[in-house]
Amino acid sequence: MFLVDTNVFLEILLKRDKKEDCKKFLDNSIGNLNITDFSLHSIGVILFRYGKEEVFRKFVEDIMPNIKPLSLPMELYREVVNVRKSLNLDFDDAYQYSVAKYYGLKVVTMDRDFERIKDLKILFL
Repeated sequence: MFLVDTNVFLEILLKRDKKEDCKKFLDNSIGNLNITDFSLHSIGVILFRYGKEEVFRKFVEDIMPNIKPLSLPMELYREVVNVRKSLNLDFDDAYQYSVAKYYGLKVVTMDRDFERIKDLKILFL
């Protein structure tokens, strides 16, 4: 089971260089995909900022039936601060790490900040 980081989706939605690799991974992993609520909101914020509201609507319609949204239980939010301090991650990476750890998921990302993570499985695209 995978927790797909925000940057994987944005690579596709914003038509960046590695979009084909990201699409291939998602297509081959249907049924094993998860996204955090934070990633979903971040994608919305970024797409709206670029005036791509319809891209967001299509994303929600196309991908959300095939991916499970996850949240960190409220009582574990203090752990995000501990993760930030111990692993020197920014908030979004610390949140992704915390969710992946809680649910026992492998993180799929292009973010090299995850290279310092040793206690979770990380798949770099």
